[in-house]
Amino acid sequence: MLALLLFFVASAGLGNPASAQAAPATTPIRHVFIIVLENEAYEFTFGPKTLAPYLAHDLVQRGALLTHYYGIGHNSLGNYVALISGQAPNAATQEDCPDFVDFAATDGKPDGNGQLAGQGCIYPASVKTVADQLHDAGFAWKGYMEGMGSTPSREPTRCGHVAPGTRDSTNQETIGDRYADKHNPFIYFHSIIDDRAYCDQHVVPLKDLAVDLKQVHTTPNLSFITPDLCHDGHDAPCLNGEKGGLISADAFLKAWVPRIMTSPAFRQDGMIIVTFDEGTDANACCGELALPGGPAPGKYGPGGGRIGAVLISPSIKPGTVSSTPYNHYSTLRSLEQWFGLGFLGYAAHPGLRTFGHDVFNLPDRLDSGTANASTPAPSR
Repeated sequence: MLALLLFFVASAGLGNPASAQAAPATTPIRHVFIIVLENEAYEFTFGPKTLAPYLAHDLVQRGALLTHYYGIGHNSLGNYVALISGQAPNAATQEDCPDFVDFAATDGKPDGNGQLAGQGCIYPASVKTVADQLHDAGFAWKGYMEGMGSTPSREPTRCGHVAPGTRDSTNQETIGDRYADKHNPFIYFHSIIDDRAYCDQHVVPLKDLAVDLKQVHTTPNLSFITPDLCHDGHDAPCLNGEKGGLISADAFLKAWVPRIMTSPAFRQDGMIIVTFDEGTDANACCGELALPGGPAPGKYGPGGGRIGAVLISPSIKPGTVSSTPYNHYSTLRSLEQWFGLGFLGYAAHPGLRTFGHDVFNLPDRLDSGTANASTPAPSR
């Protein structure tokens, strides 16, 4: 009952004074699938010469294209961390944490914006993620990591990461292993990795998704999906001869998005979000701020560049195009709003927009979705 009450309060914009442009109160989103690809500018991905026609044409025609969606920094890891925690990049995450070391805070507690000043990689247990929020509220989540554990001597098959305090050997692909710690944000939080059994249950290989999608009750409320270093577009060409880049990323989407779209959970109350971690410029939107005492998020500018995003849901009219500015903090805030959670870090920044009526534009579907929106799936 508490989670249900919080959902309606937050959806109505009363749960946080910073709420802005709230999504429709009856938005029936209960199963979210986030797929993060790598390192492309909006013009290249969605322009007339795109190398990703399935994403730029087929998926855009099935959902909503956000033409002014931005990353929040450079390089990769800072964006992934921001997506699940609202923490801005620090000097270590900005460099993709070549050493897997603990975060050293310059102050003992977060500031008024929920930011923990300092630098390092593995945040203390006091810094929470949306995964922690969902678990505490009785919802289920999983991170699905393609290729994790391909070389067990390098990283385990579940909750895969190198040993804390060591050099990270996963940041480049090998011929037998294309998993990278820096694209798996969950392992950078002691609140998750300190309980090994819990982490093993929730940070799993991508192949598990095919099984979990078969039934609503086995599908997590949040599925965070990371392709490997070739299939996310990071490497081009790849060591095994694949073309990589947008070509391989598009093939990954073509293999997995239809599975998600035909799953019972998606058809009932699902949302697919496909975006990139960062672009090729340092542009920003939405009043983005740096970490107090930290570097400029974009190294040579305020943000991570214009990247675009595609959202697909039974609550979205196919072919929708929105020019409303959003960024990764907007995605986190929207996710928290759908599940009636508090806003973490810069997701609580005053004036930050959540996905609203520019995206959710099927009133009949929204009105009929109240029952789905009020029933949380069991935690797994």
